[in-house]
Formats: sequence, structure tokens, C-alpha cells
Amino acid sequence: MARKRKGRDISGWLVIDKPAGITSTAVVNKVRWAMDAKKAGHAGTLDPEATGVLAVALGEATKTVPYITDALKAYAFTVRLGQATNTDDAEGEVIAQSDLRPDDDAIKAALGGFVGDIMQVPPQFSAVKVDGERAYKKARDGEEMALAARPLWVEELLLVDRPDADHVVLEMTCGKGGYVRSIARDLGDVLGCKGHVKFLRRIWSGPFQAENGITMDQVDAMAKTPDLDTYLQPLEVGLCDLPEVRCLAESVAKLRNGNPASVIASDVEYGEEVWASYDGKAIAVGTYRGGEMQPTRVFVA
Repeated sequence: MARKRKGRDISGWLVIDKPAGITSTAVVNKVRWAMDAKKAGHAGTLDPEATGVLAVALGEATKTVPYITDALKAYAFTVRLGQATNTDDAEGEVIAQSDLRPDDDAIKAALGGFVGDIMQVPPQFSAVKVDGERAYKKARDGEEMALAARPLWVEELLLVDRPDADHVVLEMTCGKGGYVRSIARDLGDVLGCKGHVKFLRRIWSGPFQAENGITMDQVDAMAKTPDLDTYLQPLEVGLCDLPEVRCLAESVAKLRNGNPASVIASDVEYGEEVWASYDGKAIAVGTYRGGEMQPTRVFVA
């Protein structure tokens, strides 16, 4: 018999403004402890030294994580020109240097090559798997890998500041799976001056804004108290990019049991993925079949 997981049956999203110096997994573990939650996860890893939005899903909200992971997200980051590192950020060892410093016009011109559908190679120190092992573990052992390029949609990449000749501040809006460190590395290569990320902050991710997040100090201060619950956002927020359909009372049980049921919809196309609500609460996610929905993911009340 499986051991029953301890904790509360609590569901929703807690948006953390992650500080530098802590892993995303450590943040999730602290939030789960602080809220005494049975289940928790996050929508998109941030590097330990990166700051900003880390959306932590609790309970049934973990079923909506893929929709936040797939959503657009925005980053503000500083690129240190003139140096390449083995980690593509400031934590690594400098492996190449250049005295060349391109002007703003050259940088702006180069940024255009990183917008739209692009292919990027993950950093050697990344969590991608190579022969069943994380790349960063192989990299720590001194192994150099030929990592495969991956597709990325970049909505926007802008030069927002040039504090000095050695540094450039950029903002990027992109889709799932983007490595900001790879953007900095590749931009430096295109410009001929080398580069790495010195500072990285995720400004927003899907519906979640860094400015609305709470700090880890606040989590510690309110741990195990009802005060922390007041910051919990409903799991439905994680479904904001899907069309909503409404179901009647007699459809609720059918959908939660995985059976097709009647729904009320407007401006929804046949075959479109939707989420069904009853009294404003998410019942299921599924495929709209013209007057009814076939559930693919259900939410326990």
C-alpha cells in the first residue's frame, strides 16, 4: 500500500520573487514546508544566481504547470562584453577575452538575428540530458559536449541601456525553453567580442509578475500561518491562455470522472483545447467537440 503523503490539500499558485543564491528546487521545498502542502512544483527553472518570477504551484494547480511553462516570459539581463566563460555567466571561469567593444548601433543590428524562430545550443552547464546524465554534471567533470541546437521563439529582444563600454542591458520576451546565457554567448560571438550574462532577472512569466511576488524572507516570516494563504492565487490563473467554457451542474461529475459532457461555449472552435468551469472553479481541461467537452485533465474538488 502506498504511503499517504502528509500535508494539507491546498491548491493554487504562490508567486515568489526569487533571490540570487538559491536553486528553484530549494524555493519549492521551502514553500511546500511553509504552507504545509502535500504537493508542489514550479513552472520554469531559474538559475541559482538569477532572480525574479518563480511561480510555485500547489496541489491541483500542479496540473496547470504546462500551460505556464509554455507561455511567453520576459527577462532583463546584463551582458558583460569582452569575456566568454565556461558557464556563459559570471559564475564560470573566463575562457576567452577580446578588447573589441562594439557600439550601440552594431549591437542593435546584431539583435535582429535573435528574433523570431531561432535555434540555440544550450550552455555546457545546463540541465539538458546527455546519455541519461545532466550536462552540468559532465561539464563539472571536465567533459566537453556537442549539445544539439534547440528551437526557440523570441518575440522581442531590445537594447535598453548601455551603462558603460563593457556592459549592455537587454530585455527579451520569448517562449518555452530559452537559455538567456546562450543568447549572451552567441551575441558576443556574432559581435566578435565574446560575452556572458552578468545579471539575470525574470520580469514576468505568463500571468505572473515579479513585482507582485513575495520574497523568501516573507515566506519565512509567515510560514505555517494563515497570513501566507492570503497570497495564494487560484489555480485557474494558470489556465488564462485557454478559452473557458461553462458546464452545467449535471456535467461536473461526468467530467471529473473523465467522461465527455455538455458545455456552454462561445467563440470556441471545434477541436480547440479549453477549460471547463462551474461557479468559477476549474473542473477539467479537454477538447471542445461542439457542445460538449472530452476531458484530458481533471481537477479534484
